[in-house]
Amino acid sequence: METVRMHFAEDMRFTDDEFVRFCQDNPSLRFERRKNGDIILMSLTGGETGNRNFELSIDFGIWNRQAKWGYFFDSSTAFRLPDTSVLSPDVAGVSRARWEALSEQQRRKFVPLCPDFVLELKSPSDRLADAKQKMVDWMDNGCQLGWLIDADTRTAYVYRPDSEAEEITNLTCLSGEAILPGFTLSLF
Repeated sequence: METVRMHFAEDMRFTDDEFVRFCQDNPSLRFERRKNGDIILMSLTGGETGNRNFELSIDFGIWNRQAKWGYFFDSSTAFRLPDTSVLSPDVAGVSRARWEALSEQQRRKFVPLCPDFVLELKSPSDRLADAKQKMVDWMDNGCQLGWLIDADTRTAYVYRPDSEAEEITNLTCLSGEAILPGFTLSLF
């Protein structure tokens, strides 16, 4: 299934409040808004991808309960980035200090910051080029570490600020490096 894109003329683009209302009016659908104002309708995933997402969430949750690093979020959480895009990764991590600096009202809406860490799991319906561009958008907005995982090709792309993505094939685990100290994710 292809991702559906809706392009609006500049004078017809949603304001932040209008986009929130649009999402609320369509609760059974998932949307993202790109920095150019395009609205992306996110397709549902199949069973394998859904199970991988669930297992990833467990890994991060168990580690975070022990490490008490910060807060993690699933794919239903939207982040409003500095470039005005509203994106949702499969897994996101925000350090404790940054999350707790937000007001209660800010925490209840689209989160008005870029996560410190994001993970995108490429599903069969995703185009690799689009997934890579989304990772670049995360990094351009302040993300400190990003992983794009393509389980079908057994490839991981590691994104860090101010550097090219590192493509890794047949790797068995990824390190959280200095961003998620002590975290390792077993792959494939």
